[in-house]
Amino acid sequence: MSTDEGSNITHALTNLFEEMLLATEVENDNRTNIDLTQFLSALKEQSTKNNSYEPLDFGTLVKLVDGWRSKLNLTKSNEVTCNYCEGNFRDVISAYNSVHGYISLIVCFFGSLANALNVAVLTRRDLAAAPINRLLKWLAVADVFVMLEYVPFAIYRYLILPGQREMPYKWAAYLLFHMHFAQIFHTASICLTLSLAVWRYVAIKYSDRNHILCTERRCSTAILSSFIIPPILCIPTFMVFDIHTTVVLEPTGPMILYYVDSDHEGQLYQINFWVHAVVIKLLPCCILTIISLWLIREVYSANQHQKKVRVYNACPTNNKNGKRQCKADRRTNRTTKMLVAVLLLFLVTELPQGILGLLSGLLGRCFFKHCYNLFGELMDALALLNGAINFVLYCSMSRQFRMTFGQMMWRAHLHKWPLPTASHSDGQNTAKTSVP
Repeated sequence: MSTDEGSNITHALTNLFEEMLLATEVENDNRTNIDLTQFLSALKEQSTKNNSYEPLDFGTLVKLVDGWRSKLNLTKSNEVTCNYCEGNFRDVISAYNSVHGYISLIVCFFGSLANALNVAVLTRRDLAAAPINRLLKWLAVADVFVMLEYVPFAIYRYLILPGQREMPYKWAAYLLFHMHFAQIFHTASICLTLSLAVWRYVAIKYSDRNHILCTERRCSTAILSSFIIPPILCIPTFMVFDIHTTVVLEPTGPMILYYVDSDHEGQLYQINFWVHAVVIKLLPCCILTIISLWLIREVYSANQHQKKVRVYNACPTNNKNGKRQCKADRRTNRTTKMLVAVLLLFLVTELPQGILGLLSGLLGRCFFKHCYNLFGELMDALALLNGAINFVLYCSMSRQFRMTFGQMMWRAHLHKWPLPTASHSDGQNTAKTSVP
C-alpha cells in the first residue's frame, strides 16, 4: 500500500471514529451509557481470526466501523434538514441542470470563437489605440480563459462522470483547480467591466479634462490591477475549500470517494461568503447600477439635443466643423449605448449570484447546500453567456467594429475599401477612435 493510500484510508477511518465518538458524547448527555470498548474488542477478535503475519483487511475494518455506526443510528451527514428552495420551480431548475452540460459546451465553443474574434478586431491598428478598446480587448481575453478551461470540466463532469460510481482523487484535484481558476479570471472580468464603466463615466463627465484623467498609463494601470486584485480577493476561498474523502460500501467492497467541499467551521467560512457576495459581486453591481443609470440619462439628454439640432438645423451642410461635431456626437452616443448594453447584461447575470451568496452568508450552510448549489449550473450558464454575447453586441451596435471585422475576414475582396477615418470624437484626446 502506498503512502498516499494509507493517508487517505487513515483520514477516512478517522472521520468514522469521530462520528462515533460524537454520538457517544451526545448519548452520554442523555444519560445513556455506550461503551466503545465493545467495538475495540470486536476489532481485536477479528484480528485474531486472521493469520498473525497478515494485517487486518481494510475492507473488513471498514465494514466493522460502518456496522457499529449503524448500531449508533448515525447518518452520513449531521446537517440539519431545511426547506429552502422547495416547490415546483425546483423541478424546473433540476430539469435544466440535467442538460446544462450540453448547453454550456455550446456556449463555450461559441464564446471562445467570438472572444477570439473580439481580440483580433480590437487589436487592429485603427482600433487598438483607444483606451476603451484596450479594456474591451482584455475583457475578451479573460472571458476566453474562463470558457476554454470550462470545456474539459463540463465534458468530464456532465458527460463522463455521471455514468461512473468512482470519484477519483485526480478529478477532485482538478475540480479544486477549476474552482479557483474560474473564480480568479471571472473576478478579473468583473474588475475590467467596472473599469470600463468608470472610464466611460470620467470621459463624459469630465470631457474637458480627459487628456489628463484618461491617459494611456492609467489605462494600463487599470488593466494590470484587474488581474492582480482577484487572486488577493480569493485568498479566503483558497483557505476554506479542500479535498475531502468519504467511504461507501459497495457490493464489491468499500470504496473511497474524493470530493471538494468547504471547511465550514470557524469564522473564515463566513468571511469567504461575505467577501465573495459583497465585495466581488454586490459592490460592483451597485457601482455599475449607478453609473449605468447616469449613462442612460446622458444618452437620453443626447437624443433630446439631437432632436433640437434637427429642428433648428444647427448643423448646416456647408459648415464642415458643424458636420464634424454632429458626427462626433452621434459616435459618442453610440459608444455610450453599447457600453450601457454591456453593463446591463453584466448586472442581469451577476446580481442574482451575489444575492444568493449573501443569503448563504446570512442563513448558513444549510441554505448553501440546499439552495445555492441548486442554482450553481444556472449561474454558470448566465456567466458564460455574459462573456459570449459581447461579440454580438459589438457587431450590432458598432459600425466601425463591423467594418474592421469585414476588412479582416474578407481582405482579399475588400482591400480597395478605405480604412475608417481616425477620430478624436470619443471624448478622449488620448485615443484615435473608439469602437462605434
